[in-house]
Amino acid sequence: MNLGGGGGGSGDDLSSSSVVSEWSHSLSRRYQHLLDKSTPHVLNRWIAFSVVAFIYAVRVYLLEGYYIITYGLGIYILQLFILFLSPQVDPEIQELADGPTLPTRGSDEFRPFVRRLPEFKFWYSITKAFCLAFLLTLFSMFDVPVFWPILLFYWLVLFISTMKRQIMHMIKYKYVPISVGKQRYTGKKVISEDDTNIVSA
Repeated sequence: MNLGGGGGGSGDDLSSSSVVSEWSHSLSRRYQHLLDKSTPHVLNRWIAFSVVAFIYAVRVYLLEGYYIITYGLGIYILQLFILFLSPQVDPEIQELADGPTLPTRGSDEFRPFVRRLPEFKFWYSITKAFCLAFLLTLFSMFDVPVFWPILLFYWLVLFISTMKRQIMHMIKYKYVPISVGKQRYTGKKVISEDDTNIVSA
């Protein structure tokens, strides 16, 4: 009798675990589907991010705390931003190996700028970071008392030095990580869709 009861209990556990795993798999599929649908809607995604960031900023301002979390969030955002501005293949490393590099002269053929961190992944990572930071503000143990102007000064120094290094890298290898309009090749000239003077090949 006991053996039968034990077998029934283990069968119930297996069925309940399979239901939970099936439910979590279905939920993750639906979540991924929503992410895929949001990919082309760049402006709407960044508006939604702005709302999330504003809510976090208001919460930190009203609570007058959680500056350590905000500092860590700022460091993470800076890291993501540098990856967003960087080419997928670093020209300094590529110089030592064979293969296509970024064009450095006007006579070089056009190669599109490929980011190390694509725009969608940049948006997704930064939005997740703000949501996680907001959740951490719900726990008082993360509210470490610090003098926030010092943290702000450290972050500004880090931001200026990092961006200076990145801008020098852009100048040295002659690339701009921001493109306006879709690039098209016509004849021997690369033009943008935003150009009004389109020369026919």
